[in-house]
Amino acid sequence: MSEPASISAGIADRYATAIFEIAAESNALDNLETSINDLAASLADSEDLRTLITSPLVSREEQAAAISAVADKMGLVDVLRNSLALMAAKRRLFVVPALIDALRARIAEARGEVTAEVVSAKALTKTQSEKLAKTLAERVGKKVTINATVDASIIGGLVVKVGSKMIDSSIRSKLNSLQNAMKEVG
Repeated sequence: MSEPASISAGIADRYATAIFEIAAESNALDNLETSINDLAASLADSEDLRTLITSPLVSREEQAAAISAVADKMGLVDVLRNSLALMAAKRRLFVVPALIDALRARIAEARGEVTAEVVSAKALTKTQSEKLAKTLAERVGKKVTINATVDASIIGGLVVKVGSKMIDSSIRSKLNSLQNAMKEVG
């Protein structure tokens, strides 16, 4: 991880810890999860919102006013709304995507869930996803949520990452291994 990315992750982690603990104390984790999902969807859909949180050309006051208006319009939970306002005042809105990831991880951990990052050459069917989730749940002993992405460059197979463990059964990695073995021989 690069230095700026690790700094951003550290900042996001501190905010996520505070937000999570406040929401957990008030039994509002479900509402918090809904709010962060709404915020993530808005970030994905709105170029203007992404610009707002990342542009150094937008003043603190403009960021604070805009993010407060967005949070109010979206009906975000108070703890998240207040945290976003504080982050705007401190010019920390650029870490919102990392904050969302950190909050999702904490909520999943509190529920005894893990997320498996799955990369496949083509989109998994619902049946394949369910079967993979069931198999992984048996292995890790927790409920598994599949976050599937498609990368045609792996040619075939899967790359599965659960926590710090990664299983790479892609054709690309097997071809690379074969290529390395052939280089050693000849």
